[in-house]
Amino acid sequence: MSEISVTWWGHSTMWLADSGVHLLTDPLLTNRVIHLRRNAGPTPMLPGAPDAVLLSHLHADHFHLRSLRAVPGEPLLVVPRGATPLVAGGLGPAYAERCVELVPGEETTIGAVTVRAVEAAHDGGRGPWSRLRSVAMGFVVEGAARTWYSGDTGLFDGMSSLGPLDLALVPVGGWGPTLGAHGHLDASDGAEALRRVKAARAVPVHYGTFWPAGLSRIRPHMFHDPGTEFARHAARTSPDTQVRVLRHGETLSFESAA
Repeated sequence: MSEISVTWWGHSTMWLADSGVHLLTDPLLTNRVIHLRRNAGPTPMLPGAPDAVLLSHLHADHFHLRSLRAVPGEPLLVVPRGATPLVAGGLGPAYAERCVELVPGEETTIGAVTVRAVEAAHDGGRGPWSRLRSVAMGFVVEGAARTWYSGDTGLFDGMSSLGPLDLALVPVGGWGPTLGAHGHLDASDGAEALRRVKAARAVPVHYGTFWPAGLSRIRPHMFHDPGTEFARHAARTSPDTQVRVLRHGETLSFESAA
């Protein structure tokens, strides 16, 4: 038996442990990102140095250079192909040397786990102010368990091929009072994604943490409710899946027979 655990630190920042390997996803370790403020949960307190950081795409709320500098140790940085110049320019050559570039369909081995880049339906650019572009992607981590972290994504045709899974980390909201239909999942679409990938367990993420400064009273249900709404939809569409709505800093642990 092997224990797998995931700790949600808000937004898309998670600490995943499997087979003695520790992975950190899309770290946001500050309380401010451009115009966004942390409106719930503590500033993340990492338990140590991860073995690798998984970076799904170039948007600043997922690929945050200041947060990467704050990550302890010298972990590998698993990034979309073409992202190394951004790391080099923002953090220096020592960080760039630790980059492992992938595109969907490629994989890398980190200790006892395999990290495979998979498709995500989302814009891969850095932002409207930048010419830097790359592919957006998610990850399937295979060790004692099979875990899918989607990054930001909308629904896409090949999603069912990712399953079956032991754990799905599903984005169900956003960081503002509007959520674009293209490239994102709301609670209902997140439940449909869960139905497609056939996961034994699921945790909703990418909601209830950051919000634009001064807009906390505008559509507050879009900040607070996506996790519980996802669980409600999933109970109908994926009744065999155990959905756990985590609080900020809370951990889900389970045993795998692998």
